[in-house]
Amino acid sequence: MSPGEVARAMIARSPLFILDVRNGDAYADWKIEGPSIASANVPYFELLEGVEPALPYLPEEGTILVACAKEGSSRFVADQLAEAGRNSVRYLEGGMKAWSEHLEPVKIGDLNGGGELYQFVRPGKGCLSYMIVSEGEAAVVDAPRMTGALARFAEEKGAFIRHTIDTHLHADHISGGRKIAEEAGATYWLPAKDADEVVFSYEPLKEGRAIKVGRSEISIQPIYSPGHTIGSTSLIVDDRYLLSGDILFTVSIGRPDLAGQAEAWSGDLRRTLYETYKRLPDRLIVLPAHYGQPEELAEDGSVSAKLGDLYANNPGLNIADETAFDNAVTADLPPQPNAYKQIRQTNMGRLTPDEEEQREMEIGPNRCAIHDK
Repeated sequence: MSPGEVARAMIARSPLFILDVRNGDAYADWKIEGPSIASANVPYFELLEGVEPALPYLPEEGTILVACAKEGSSRFVADQLAEAGRNSVRYLEGGMKAWSEHLEPVKIGDLNGGGELYQFVRPGKGCLSYMIVSEGEAAVVDAPRMTGALARFAEEKGAFIRHTIDTHLHADHISGGRKIAEEAGATYWLPAKDADEVVFSYEPLKEGRAIKVGRSEISIQPIYSPGHTIGSTSLIVDDRYLLSGDILFTVSIGRPDLAGQAEAWSGDLRRTLYETYKRLPDRLIVLPAHYGQPEELAEDGSVSAKLGDLYANNPGLNIADETAFDNAVTADLPPQPNAYKQIRQTNMGRLTPDEEEQREMEIGPNRCAIHDK
């Protein structure tokens, strides 16, 4: 079963049972989850002499998907289960590494000025990227390192990528924005306050500038929105959509600690959320750079929410006391993303890991929010 098939089953809420044969610590840290997905962990080394230890965990009916890190172990176990008489047994193509890299495109909507807005959901990582397409041109926002998928999508739409934009210096995944820009001859935009240590050229992303994409226009209004990073900058697209980066999510808010500045940046985060964003129209559709749980996916697989609804329902936007807010965003936070320091250095251009090293650095959940639910 391909990662795309798994993603579409997750979105459709189709029942699926996963037998994960990785080691227990890897399973506990990160696994395939969803409202209609059940799973059990029986490490591969316990199944070398037979699959009997796994049988008590398996359902009598429905598809059983065996998953491992790279595919080989799961293929062996799936064959053994089939020989033992279990029907509808499949294995995850490419293993969890392939699952971590899959991108599922979802159309968000048509733009008033002409063009379309797409969201790219990365269910194995919880990352969200965007593409604005209009009149043969495209802009990509918060691109993942799997640049080929975005380039192919733009080509299918008959568009040349003219701009790539990072809303901030990412710490959970390796940005593909600069690579796409170099390959396509596009302009790469990055907030200057996040770029003190970068070793490459970029166009400063700052308030008041507009980025043209065909007849569509990304209006970067006074939405300098620090807090997750000192340079975080949100984008308003077509006066309808707020691309919030890692500042605001649909069920949580961003964390200020991934550059070691939690106490210093918590005040910035509060001002962004409780003052800057509060002045924006409630009708804006918030499109974040990440999500935490599969339940946040809509029926079409997209992740979004109206800004007004988030002010009514998002716990992170309803902490009246400033001291309580500071405690919420600096204490008892989830574990930091795996290899986040190396990822930041890579996104600065100071490290140049090869493809396999990049995969290993990114394995695991994003953990960019102060809490998961």
